[in-house]
Amino acid sequence: MHRKNFPRRAFVLLAGLCLAGTSAIAQTYPSKQVNLMVPYPAGGLSDVIARIVEKPLTKALGQQVIIENLGGVSGALAAQRVLAAPADGHLVFQGSPNELILAPLANAAVKFKSEDFRLVQMIGVAPITIHARRGLPANNVDELVALAKKSAAAGKPLTYGSVGYGSFYHVLGAHFAQTIGAEMTHVPYKGAAPLLQDMGADLVDISVLVTGLQSVGLVDQGRLKFLGTLAPAGKVEAPFLKAYPSINDSKSVKGFAYNIWTGYLVKKDTPEPVVQALNKALATVLADPVVRIELEKQGLMVATPLSVADAAREYESQTASFRTIAKAIKLEAQ
Repeated sequence: MHRKNFPRRAFVLLAGLCLAGTSAIAQTYPSKQVNLMVPYPAGGLSDVIARIVEKPLTKALGQQVIIENLGGVSGALAAQRVLAAPADGHLVFQGSPNELILAPLANAAVKFKSEDFRLVQMIGVAPITIHARRGLPANNVDELVALAKKSAAAGKPLTYGSVGYGSFYHVLGAHFAQTIGAEMTHVPYKGAAPLLQDMGADLVDISVLVTGLQSVGLVDQGRLKFLGTLAPAGKVEAPFLKAYPSINDSKSVKGFAYNIWTGYLVKKDTPEPVVQALNKALATVLADPVVRIELEKQGLMVATPLSVADAAREYESQTASFRTIAKAIKLEAQ
């Protein structure tokens, strides 16, 4: 009888040890500094968002939170850095469909999959605008379409910049070129900050890019111009863009409405108590009125805090949606 009960007793003991270990993890996380991995150089919108979140998250977690910037490979380099680190929640990825969904589909050198991550908390959705260099002889979408067709016919296609091959902004630029039927040349960068710098120097014609106060500031200074937003026809997604029409209100392009989300993610095998603790801390940050105001100033439609289960469902839904977009424009790994 004693021998027959031994496996059951051993299982009960093992389960108790696991529960004790889980409880210990929940009580000790975070046990050291937490790094927010931003997949682009300092100065872009992703970096600005991280700096808004940094101090409130430090307070919520009770441990120092530090921002780490690492650009390259459409943000996939930083994603791979997170996957190479221990799954203990001390390296958190500030991600979007650029790095997590599209980069693996577009670049054969990117070996991870979106499923290697799990979404802890959504932060918000950002508007997208067609940026143009100040010297471009086009001041609205219809004039841009006419110029792009004329330039392509002359064998001198317009250039469009992005934050890397396979990024959402590369996808949108290519999709725009296909939609209007004009060849355009892609120019990839490691992040929005260096791209905008070159556009300010009249080195790149346009970019279909996420839009924050940095871009608005460059427009106000006369270094760039906006030709139109990617909001649905007749809609404005950010107060500072109310002076600019949607591309969908033009005569040349319809049904070209897109925006992009950003959130915080960890490796999929991160212990559940750690995910729960981080989810709770980020929910506290999102509930802070000062944080929400600062994020809204950047043009974000700030997310409502999600439970861990709801975050998982949202990530699955978003992955399917962006894979459909990539398939629609025949984005393939190279």
